[in-house]
Amino acid sequence: MRQDVVDLHRFYATSLGQAARRLIRRRLRLMWSDVRGMRVLGFGYATPYLRPFLGEAERVMAFMPAPQGCVHWPAGEANRVALTEETMLPLPDSSVDRILLVHLVEHSDSQRRLMRECWRVLTPNGRIVVLTPNRSSLWSWSENTPFGFGHPYTVSQLQNLMRENMFLPVQHSRALFLPPTRSRFLLRWSQGIENVGSRLFKAFAGVSIVEAGKQLYASTGTPQHKRRLVHIPVTVPPMRPVDGNHVGNNNDRHTDPENTADDAASVTDQSQL
Repeated sequence: MRQDVVDLHRFYATSLGQAARRLIRRRLRLMWSDVRGMRVLGFGYATPYLRPFLGEAERVMAFMPAPQGCVHWPAGEANRVALTEETMLPLPDSSVDRILLVHLVEHSDSQRRLMRECWRVLTPNGRIVVLTPNRSSLWSWSENTPFGFGHPYTVSQLQNLMRENMFLPVQHSRALFLPPTRSRFLLRWSQGIENVGSRLFKAFAGVSIVEAGKQLYASTGTPQHKRRLVHIPVTVPPMRPVDGNHVGNNNDRHTDPENTADDAASVTDQSQL
């Protein structure tokens, strides 16, 4: 089940959503510490995490899938959002340096085509970051947040997904060790909880984050098994002479009366000569 863009926008306006945005932003900023002169694309509902790159990157764009819907972003500025299909991005080949997928992969019904389309538009030296709910977290069980919808992934599952679609994982991270609560006390100490959780409770992070590069020389199929010849014995029936055809083996000629008569006549003619 995919949440509507209105529900996503409403969640990030709450105190819990703001805390989640702040904690995840810090993890993403560590991965992309310098995007000067680059073109950055956010796909899904990535706008809460794109603002730090606005004043640094050459261009920042946000694509939202048609089933989800889209909203204007950023507020008070020229719109940078476009409504697109997941498997048909309106961009030329190798035109984007950084791609961020948020609230998308866990809902997609065409993951292979989605990832191949991202591979197409990514530059050879580009990077893609995929962020999904973590399977073993409390966030994936809570329907009060958008991370409780869709198919959750562990870090290793995300890495396998990237490898299967011609991406090479280069690093990974986790975020949201804060439980999905609206308690003001816990929200006030969210960064402290995040620091402790990232050291002691890595398996219970709210989201899994994997960064990967574009693999230019990758096998797109499964290697075939080596063929092995198998000998199968076959019984072949003996050959029979066709009617009117007197060519046969010696045994057939001695047992056939007509052949015997012909041989006798031949001997008589030779004796006369």
